[in-house]
This record gives sequence, C-alpha cells and structure tokens, in this order.
Amino acid sequence: MSTIKKQTDLFGVAEEVEQEIKELYKGIDKKAFYNHKKVLEAFRSAKVSDYHFQGSTGYGYGDRGREVLEKVYSFVFNTEASLVRGQIVSGTHALALCLYGILRPGDELLFVQGTPYDTLEEVIGVRGGDNGSLCEFGVGYKQVETTADGNPDYARIAPSIGKNTKLLLIQRSRGYSLMPALSIIEIKKLIAYVKKVKPDILVMVDNCYGEMVEEKEPAEVGADILAGSLIKNPGGGIAPTGGYITGKKRLVEMAANRFTAPGVGGEVGPVLDWQRLFFQGLFLAPHTVSEALKGAVFTARFFERLGFEVFPKYDEHRSDIIQAVRLGSPELVTAFCQGLQKGSPVDSHVLPEPWGMPGYSDQVIMAAGTFVQGASLELTADGPIRPPYIVYTQGGLSKEYVKLGVISAAREVLAKS
Repeated sequence: MSTIKKQTDLFGVAEEVEQEIKELYKGIDKKAFYNHKKVLEAFRSAKVSDYHFQGSTGYGYGDRGREVLEKVYSFVFNTEASLVRGQIVSGTHALALCLYGILRPGDELLFVQGTPYDTLEEVIGVRGGDNGSLCEFGVGYKQVETTADGNPDYARIAPSIGKNTKLLLIQRSRGYSLMPALSIIEIKKLIAYVKKVKPDILVMVDNCYGEMVEEKEPAEVGADILAGSLIKNPGGGIAPTGGYITGKKRLVEMAANRFTAPGVGGEVGPVLDWQRLFFQGLFLAPHTVSEALKGAVFTARFFERLGFEVFPKYDEHRSDIIQAVRLGSPELVTAFCQGLQKGSPVDSHVLPEPWGMPGYSDQVIMAAGTFVQGASLELTADGPIRPPYIVYTQGGLSKEYVKLGVISAAREVLAKS
C-alpha cells in the first residue's frame, strides 16, 4: 500500500526520479546505438529500395519486397531464414505456427519455467477442452517448476528430458508472473545445458518483449527458432499488425507449411499496404525499444517512491520491456489501468474494466489507448485479476509519454488507496 499522501506533487516526484535515473539512460542508449547500427547494416546489406515498399494482393507470388524484408530480419536476428507476415495476428499465433509445424504425435514439448503464459495453455492443452490443442493431437507435454527465486531449476531439468522430448520452449519475458525475464546469458546457459543432456533437442524461444533489449538475440546463443509479434518490439510502434518467425531454414519452412499448406509454405501471402510500415517499423525499433526501456526504469523508480514493490527494481538488469508493479488489490489494478487509459492519446475517455478475454483463465484488464489496437510497444498496462494483484506495463513511444501516462495512473491509484 502506498505510503505517500494523496496530495503528493506527482510531477515533483517525477522530476526527482528523472535526476536519479539519468545515468541508467546512458547504458540504454549504448545498447540502442549498437542495435541501430546492426539494423542499418541489415538494410544496406539487403539493398533495400523504395520499390520494395510496394504491396501485393491475391496470392502474393513473387513479392520481392516481402523476400527482402525477410532477408533483413534474418540478418538482424542472425538466422538462416525468416517468415514475416501480416497474416500472423499475434505472438501466440506465431508460437502456435512453430509448435504445430515442428511437433508430431508422440513428440514431447518441455517447458522449464513453471506455468507458461496464459494464452499458450490452451494451445498446449493444459487448459481448455477439445479445442485442437497439441495434447489432443498426441503431443506430450512436461512442465518443470522453477526455483524459489523464479529461475530454471537445473537439478530437475535433466531428469525431465526423455527420448521423446523433441522441443524445449523458452519464454524470454516474465509474462504474468514475478519470475525474472531471462537474459541472453541465462538463455545461453540453459540451451547449452539441455543440448548437453540431449544433443538433438530443438530449442524455441518466445522472443516477445525481448527483441533489441540486449545486444544479442537468442539465435546467437544456440536457439533454433524464435517467434514474436510485430505490434511489440520489432514493429517499432508503427507496424499495423503481424508476426515473425526466424531461425533455421528447415524449421522455418515447417512453420510456414502450417501457416499456409504443405508444398506452399512461405511462397504465398500478400502484404497489401503494410510493406513500408514493416520496413520502417523495424528500422525504428532500436530507438523505440530504448524509449520503452527508459520508461520502464522511470515507472519502477517512480512507484518505488510511492511505496509500492516493483519487479524488476529500477537499477536491475533488464531483458524485456515489461515492468511489474504489485498493487495488492483488484481495485488498485483497475485504478492503474484506468488512469493510464486517461493519459493515452486514443480512447482517453474510455474506462477499461476486467473481462473474460479469450485465451485467459482469469478476468484480465487491459489499458491500451493505442493507435494500433493492442500494440504493446506504444504503451499499455494490463494484468489478470488474481492474487497478488500485479499490473504489468510495457512499451512507450517516448519516455516523455511514459512519464505522463504513469503519473496519470498513479493519480488514480492514490485516489483509491
């Protein structure tokens, strides 16, 4: 519960916080420069030209712009092949394409970070009925709980890997939990460990919220395939929809066959009028991600100053753009989201309420006054209405926007405290 009086000068606290964290911004800027340099080199290497920005319709055969965009993604993520498509509607969709494309009846999927993110539970089959889940198709699933501090429990992982264990799924971000986001160093350690136990195991990374946060991506430390959403980090805040899959060519082709049909794969798929936005969004992504990270650092320290527990703390290492704030009650989670919505450029007059969103086991409240519906990189806040009542913020097109939005959220939280 907040220890700050309701009449606190929030703008004054915000200015003090800015002074406290300004040195941390320098480290974020350094990583942004590195990633921007990498993206620029990718564009130059692929010889991107304005004619690549033209859309396609129908089947989308011979779309040279689409081919070049996927070449740029492969350069940025250091992979053999990529599938970047507007028809992939979410990160969950991209992950599902990989899982259904690669796994076969009798194979086993392994997850070693406790409970997977809510929307994957029905995909896997640990929740939900006869809905076409992996388990319904005969794919096995094994889950390993984490240590008390939320990290992979290596003592339990090795005994969980059997002869049918085909794929390890790693979730890079914290999701709706307090487990720490996995750093590239930790991902490298985990991949090396499981491949030592079973050399032919495949490793897939849910890369959502983690792209361009660090100077390396998971494929550079041994991951076989990655997937994510374009309305998160790599879309730069302007991609209107879409998702991506990138990794080893054979595995990307297997996912592409699930995306369309065997024998067709990634050869079809019109890009309509999205092409330029996909290119431009990726080019802007390193900067926009850095702004979101600065906003997350500000949010952490600001709410610490208001007396709330935050995860991670403002000066801890970051591997994703998510900032969690423990509010302690459903009323304060709702107040935070409503306050952030009031501070948004779109639908600021709308008050979000908890509701039963498809794919989630609990009611969820989401604040997203965004130009692209649900675009997490713009600035959103959400959380399941369940103990210990935590709100998760992500994104921010500019650190100034995050500052204003978070002050608006704090104002509503303090009014209800």
